[in-house]
Amino acid sequence: MIQTLADALAEKGYETLTPVQEAVTDPALAGRDMLVSAQTGSGKTVGFGLAIADTLLDEDGRMGRAATPLALIVAPTRELAFQVQREITWLYAKTGAQVATCVGGMDMRTEKRTLERGAHIVVGTPGRLRDHIQRNSLDLSGIRAIVLDEADEMLDLGFREDLEFMLGESPDDRRTLMFSATVPPMIATLAKQYQRDAARVNTAAGTRQHADIEYQALNVSQHDAEHAVINLLLFHDAQNALVFANTRAMVARLTARLTNRGFATVSLSGELSQSERTHALQAMRDGRARVCVATDVAARGIDLPNLELVIHAELPSNSETLLHRSGRTGRAGRKGISALIVAPKVRSKAQRLLKFAKLTAEWTVPPSADDIVAREEERLLTDPAWTEAANENQEAFATKLSETFTPMQLATAYLRLHQSRRSAPEDLSPPDSKPARAERAPREFGPSVWFTVSVGRNERAEARWLLPLLCRAGDVDKNSLGAIRVQETESFVELAAADADRFVAAIGDAGELEGGVTITRLATPPTLSAPPRRDSGPRDSGPRERRAPRSAPASGPKPAYERSTPRSYADTASEPKHPPEEAHKEIHKPRAPRSDDARGPARSSDKPHGKSYGKPDGKPGGKSFGKPGGKPYGKSEDRPHGKPFGKSDGKPGGKPYGKSTDGGAGKSYARADGPAKAPEPKATDTSKRFVPPGAKGKPSGKSSFKPGAKPGGGKPFGKPGAKSTGKPAGKPGGNDVPRRPKG
Repeated sequence: MIQTLADALAEKGYETLTPVQEAVTDPALAGRDMLVSAQTGSGKTVGFGLAIADTLLDEDGRMGRAATPLALIVAPTRELAFQVQREITWLYAKTGAQVATCVGGMDMRTEKRTLERGAHIVVGTPGRLRDHIQRNSLDLSGIRAIVLDEADEMLDLGFREDLEFMLGESPDDRRTLMFSATVPPMIATLAKQYQRDAARVNTAAGTRQHADIEYQALNVSQHDAEHAVINLLLFHDAQNALVFANTRAMVARLTARLTNRGFATVSLSGELSQSERTHALQAMRDGRARVCVATDVAARGIDLPNLELVIHAELPSNSETLLHRSGRTGRAGRKGISALIVAPKVRSKAQRLLKFAKLTAEWTVPPSADDIVAREEERLLTDPAWTEAANENQEAFATKLSETFTPMQLATAYLRLHQSRRSAPEDLSPPDSKPARAERAPREFGPSVWFTVSVGRNERAEARWLLPLLCRAGDVDKNSLGAIRVQETESFVELAAADADRFVAAIGDAGELEGGVTITRLATPPTLSAPPRRDSGPRDSGPRERRAPRSAPASGPKPAYERSTPRSYADTASEPKHPPEEAHKEIHKPRAPRSDDARGPARSSDKPHGKSYGKPDGKPGGKSFGKPGGKPYGKSEDRPHGKPFGKSDGKPGGKPYGKSTDGGAGKSYARADGPAKAPEPKATDTSKRFVPPGAKGKPSGKSSFKPGAKPGGGKPFGKPGAKSTGKPAGKPGGNDVPRRPKG
């Protein structure tokens, strides 16, 4: 091993290396790419620091002048990146290495200035490192080694594109080391693509998962889950404890609850800024806080010193998260406890998680209040303060206390002071118990007096507005009123006998409440009738008579509508106009059926046209649907070129609602005699396909496609008064305003 690194390890108290550290420092793997899988807490950070040392350091075990970075270490989270930076800093302290960080959430300008001054090793998160590379503030041309720490987690978080970008921008002759707790297929594919002849190092095989961690599954009742967390913290009295929850809301709730109970607590979740998260972790390391409530953001790579207890207040979603949560304790040979709070509803889920993670847990119950008191007494009696020698100041004050108080007084006062600084334990229910529902005692109304109110169900009286009315008028509260029974023509109200005289005095002799509603005192309780049922007739219990099937409607031709004799504009000009209300009523009158013989004489171009669709009689030039003053559908007397409802013979692109025999534009629902309509082309016929505007198409019958018109002729029925685009040029349409004849 390089001497400068060996001296740093000795100062840190390392006597032997962990299995993963020994495996990656094997001389046979010097200079090779590696894919390493090891358990959490096995010392991987120091391991890859030792693995890349022979690539970065010179023969004397030192770094040269800081310029472009020589090594790049990528971590999935900010906290893990800062932890890696601290570990690499003390490991390479004697080599003169400059370690820089590029982490999301921090000031990018400060990081850029640090990179401009020069750095040997850069540690960062994928997104921020890619930003620096794209802004040309991070030069990868001199990179000799790239380390991907927790590579599986980075792929799970969606950083695959960023990792591929950084690996593609770095030199081809670099070393690539991937460290991961597991090696899923995606990691194997990435290693095959970007590593050269990688050595596979697996130190997890053949060892028990988390051998230094004691797993406990604590059965609790549904309403005692948070109480169990408090009792666990009191019972173990761990120097550092980590409580995991699944949501930010639960983190905030547990933090407030534990703080109120006297625990020095900090929180760690995604809603906190980077500075707040850094301060929270620093408080745990300094001892200012002893409990950290966190979401899974702290489950990867966080290394808190002396972390002895991990509590899963809410179970994780999968077994991998369980392993990473629990891996925060029992690190580097230290022992730890991982406790799962298991309510009855999630008991099967806890069993599945432990089974898939290949873990064995002790199923038990949380410590009770008596257990906590016994542990407190034991801890108090074995405290080292009893055997430590007192200094002069302490001895002088102890002598003064012993002269003033008796030994029993001193012991009692000491015990009280000690207990006052600690939270009281919680009394827990049996695990399978359910919270007792508070049974409401039946209300005893006592002696009462009945009144009758002059309104009932027929006047839409309801108890919800009778109650405030009685309280206002009678100067009583709702507790003085008993039953309120609403009948058909009157309502009955029960009032406490003690308040009856005050109620009558407040109402007065007239007995009027409000708005003509009167109330009268009854001498005896009323006879109440049940409210009527919707179906008051007796129900026949016999078999129901089967309904006869519906008869099919008589087949035959539909009756044609009878048309009235068309009238000219001159005939209707002198008639009074209908107001809009009458016109609206006129529209919805049912039409009498008509026959083909009652259609009236054929119209020619010099005769006035018929009434437009939906237009009331005598309303000239009106718009359809009863709106007066609109555009007519038919033609006026002197302008035989109004907008037709159907198309005439020889007119291309008209509406095929019906044709007149003389080429007029009158509307007809029945089809008049005339030339047969050309059959519509089929969709499979390629000769009749749609031709775009500007191209020459094949003629189809008499109609030809005109630019701007719709394929197939006239416009669809529906919008009255709209301009048709399928008419030949030069022919006026139905938008022309009808005019009076000249002379």
